[in-house]
Amino acid sequence: MGETFLRAPLRTPRGRFLVSLPPGGEFLCGTPEFVGRRSNNQGFCIPVQEMVAVRLGASSDAKEDLGPPEDENCFTVFFIQREKKCWRLGSLEFTVPPNSWQAVRWVNALQAWICHHGITRPKSLLVFINPAGGRKRAVKIYQAQVAPLFALAGIHVQVVETCRASEARDYILQQDLCSFEGLVSVGGDGTFNELMHALIDRTQEKAGISKDVTGGELLSPRLRIGIIPAGSTDCVCFATVGTNDPVTSALHIIIGDSQPLDVCSIWHERNLLRYSVSLVGYGFYGDVMRASEKHRWMGPARYTYAGALAVLSNRSYEGTVEFQLAGTEKANPRDDTRCWSGCMICSESSQYLLSTSNEQQLSEVDGCTDGEWQQVQGRFLAINVTCMSSACPKSPEGLSPCAHLADGTADLILVRECSALSFLQHLKRHTNCSDQFDLPFVSVYRVRAVRFSTSKVEDCEDGESAARKREGLCVGLCQQEPPASCWTCDGEILNHTNISIRVHGQLIHLFARGIEQLPCMS
Repeated sequence: MGETFLRAPLRTPRGRFLVSLPPGGEFLCGTPEFVGRRSNNQGFCIPVQEMVAVRLGASSDAKEDLGPPEDENCFTVFFIQREKKCWRLGSLEFTVPPNSWQAVRWVNALQAWICHHGITRPKSLLVFINPAGGRKRAVKIYQAQVAPLFALAGIHVQVVETCRASEARDYILQQDLCSFEGLVSVGGDGTFNELMHALIDRTQEKAGISKDVTGGELLSPRLRIGIIPAGSTDCVCFATVGTNDPVTSALHIIIGDSQPLDVCSIWHERNLLRYSVSLVGYGFYGDVMRASEKHRWMGPARYTYAGALAVLSNRSYEGTVEFQLAGTEKANPRDDTRCWSGCMICSESSQYLLSTSNEQQLSEVDGCTDGEWQQVQGRFLAINVTCMSSACPKSPEGLSPCAHLADGTADLILVRECSALSFLQHLKRHTNCSDQFDLPFVSVYRVRAVRFSTSKVEDCEDGESAARKREGLCVGLCQQEPPASCWTCDGEILNHTNISIRVHGQLIHLFARGIEQLPCMS
């Protein structure tokens, strides 16, 4: 592994420092060699695990990767620099005495320790770019902001720029992925969902696991998924990293971060419909997605239009919700315990998930012993199930601010029939820090499974053809409304109304570490 201890006076653009690499190679530390009254020099301590690369030569030589460095009397360390919620590529250039060969010694030692501490870093990635998704800037974002970072880190990359729907899915299901250590999605939430579905399906197919066994255990994929956000909302990235900044996500991938993530499976009878990590919604969000599909020509503005229409319509739907409570004292979606990086609740849940198979956790209502089942009947404006906070730039707190990423549960939010103004008050609280659940018509539960049924219709398409009259604030726009809404699953519409939902704890892993808690400012 090279030398285990180095210590020498080195010059940097910030002055001369006594630089050391202690035994264990965990940090590169520097203290000012000369400290005077007029000196503002402060020491530095760079974790080796957060070093992106170490290169011989000046900073410009290494970034451009133009061949041998012009100056072998210096070397540059590239590392992660934090700026509020975002990460940036920082660099520090060190100059050694001429003809001393110290630069080579430092580079070799640091590179050896990076390999030693970075065993989870990917060496080869398969990158899918969706040029048509979201803001249609995926190609530019990847080429300008991400590709140079991967090259600097020495990661081999194979890029697939998709030209049609389901192309990424077909590639993942059909091609040999043995040489890759991760998949990267460059696009919006839809692109990530396509990769996730394909990877889960491929894993079960290779293991001979049937997808049509509702209580069966699913095998976790070997490959992690990285998300380079280039969509309209980037909800999954925002809720797992804390920002939708492409550079931050790329740096998480480079240093090999790993964040387990719960996944919901959605079933109609014994048929698997989809997987979800963000939102499974009925009522308001289902109506918004259904209406927005009819106005795709409006672009992203269609969601605002459809949302306003749904609020004014103030539609509520009859149904029965059955849900299995998480069955633990720590499972309280209103306890103000946030899921920060290194979350203890998710960590402790790992032991439970290992000792209890998904088949036991997600068994049918009859004979289930894991948690108490409850039933709620009535008319609902919205029924939402989410495995994460579902935060996004427009809703920084998300649908359920205290939801956890990897505790094997989901949060069920029931919004009962109320006035349009009251429902608007609930929606407005998604955009600020007010308690969105502190309303008499809103209930929230931490669950492991959910069932929904309605006697009105079975299929959403049939529901659109039937209608009943009901007064609302936009009678002119909505003379009739269907007796049932439709479910939306991470932005996709489901055709069936009567469904069941199962939570699969820590089914997939992302190149992320959860949201880092910012230090309190005094």
